Amino acid sequence: MKRIIATCVSGLLASTAAVTAWALDTSMDEANREHLKRAFPNLSITDFSETPLPGVYEVQAGEQIFYFSPQGYLFFGELWSKDGRNLTAESREALLTKAVAALPLDKAVRIGSGPHQVIEFTDPDCPHCRRVEKHLDGRADVTRYVFLYPLETLHPQARAKAQLILCAADREQALREVFAGRYDHQPIRLAAPCDAEALLEEHLELARRLGVRGTPVLWVNGRQVSGADLARIDALLHRP
Repeated sequence: MKRIIATCVSGLLASTAAVTAWALDTSMDEANREHLKRAFPNLSITDFSETPLPGVYEVQAGEQIFYFSPQGYLFFGELWSKDGRNLTAESREALLTKAVAALPLDKAVRIGSGPHQVIEFTDPDCPHCRRVEKHLDGRADVTRYVFLYPLETLHPQARAKAQLILCAADREQALREVFAGRYDHQPIRLAAPCDAEALLEEHLELARRLGVRGTPVLWVNGRQVSGADLARIDALLHRP
């Protein structure tokens, strides 16, 4: 009986020590987070966590990832593990995946009802975007959510064409016509009244939040594809 009691007491002490250590670690993390806030008050922190490197914390600020040392240093770069993993790239991918999953898909132009999800940021006058549109058009196995991201400095008519699509009673048909070139080299007349400007600004803001700088950019079943990489798109669509 004494031996059993001693074993139980030993287990209880070990458990208590583990809880105490966890509480101390948590308290230390919070203290370091507060230290960071005081040292860099203008930094908008969205997440703060330990890294495998002792004394160094990963800081997520919007779409950016930084590293912080409690000695008062904030630095930017890549953290690699000894087995060759790019931990910073993994964190960025996880952050981006979370942001894509939170997109308001009801704001997009929806095309199709297939089992594969394709999210697109596209420019109506971008030739590479038109290649992707032609490649995906008519596929019965995809549901497409198209956000418009006109690059006006390259394509002066792209914004007006984006507004035309968003103003249309049948946005899917309007998108097909625009991308097929029906409105090229002619004045764009919008149906009135139309509140497409506000919706287009939402599309542009969502693109900026995701770090979209060019077009086309797609997420095919959750995996990012940059540019008109038709082979990769097909590979991701056919993946079991």
